Amino acid sequence: MNFDVLHNRKNTNSLKWDQFKDRIKAKYNVTDADDILPMWVADMDFAIPQVITDAIKERLDHPIFGYSYVSESCKLAIQSWFKNRHNWHIDPNAILFHHGVVPAIATIIETFTDPGDKICISTPVYPAFFNIPKAQKREVIACDLVSKDNEYEYDFVALEEAFKIGIKAYILCNPHNPGGVVWSESDLEKLVQLCIQYDVLLISDEIHADIVFDGYKHIPTLIVKDADKAKIVTCIAPTKTFNIAGIHAAMIVAPNDRLRLKLNQNLQAHGLGDLNLLASAGIQAAYEKGEEWLDAMIQYISKNMDYVVEELNQIEGITVTKPNATYLMWIDYRQTGLSEEEMMQKLLVKGRLAIEPGTKYEEAGRGFLRINVACPFETVKDGVERFKKALSE
Repeated sequence: MNFDVLHNRKNTNSLKWDQFKDRIKAKYNVTDADDILPMWVADMDFAIPQVITDAIKERLDHPIFGYSYVSESCKLAIQSWFKNRHNWHIDPNAILFHHGVVPAIATIIETFTDPGDKICISTPVYPAFFNIPKAQKREVIACDLVSKDNEYEYDFVALEEAFKIGIKAYILCNPHNPGGVVWSESDLEKLVQLCIQYDVLLISDEIHADIVFDGYKHIPTLIVKDADKAKIVTCIAPTKTFNIAGIHAAMIVAPNDRLRLKLNQNLQAHGLGDLNLLASAGIQAAYEKGEEWLDAMIQYISKNMDYVVEELNQIEGITVTKPNATYLMWIDYRQTGLSEEEMMQKLLVKGRLAIEPGTKYEEAGRGFLRINVACPFETVKDGVERFKKALSE
């Protein structure tokens, strides 16, 4: 495995490298985007583990692609991975399959809430957490996280006040995107207790769980104290971990029989509930044989982040801290005095760099930027130089 290799992703129908041009042209009035470096959406510019490619090729060698189902060996691979990696025993019977974590969250919201119900989120947070409920005519209640020492913390007093108004479901990002926080066991226990006390469904998105740096440990929400007394549904996937978002696969873990039955009924009503055969082959290979690749990738990204922290913190008004998890970095530019529109114009027009504006993650993200460093070091260096150029006099 060589993470330094530069793979040309242009003209591959890549959302990150191809489609983004039309988006920024329309939103930011950029006329020519061909030489803009995209470091925005959360997929990697690394080749996927060879073991996944080999498994998919092996399945492709069979000439028939009829109806299929997820094998017991695939479910066992999922179970073994989370047991060994996160000390989480998942009953294979508790697993439901979906085409992605975002569609899974949409299904969960549709199953357990009604139009007009209140869904609570902690902002800034991944846009699907508020876009999906709004699209389903739910009322989104945002409770801002507290920024302290360049990291985020929960304000549990404020969160409880929000729960008191009649919240039906809370969506947790664990680890947090965009802030990169690995929530502590204490935080998760407090959250679970609040959900029990106010009868709130807890939807735990744990898609970034495998990408955690030295000194931190992801704690699955379903293993904390009294989790079995709460209404918890967790979403997991190998897609962020192994850079295979394009295979469209995720798992819902619902150990509560009643919740799982209702979810399964909803999936069946929409003709959902299984994976395509190539996704199944890829998942099994990833979880059986992908650990060496993942460990090496985490170390590589960690070094990329160290470089970004060292370089960008030298720019006046810029503060960036290495996250606990994910391959995404959250850049604080509030001390520059620039508005978001001014910053994005400088980055896109002068720096020729496309990264995410903070308000994409709700108003609590204003004054921040999100950059993706899951790419070869040469690309990271290029991105840093473009960032510096954007803010140069």
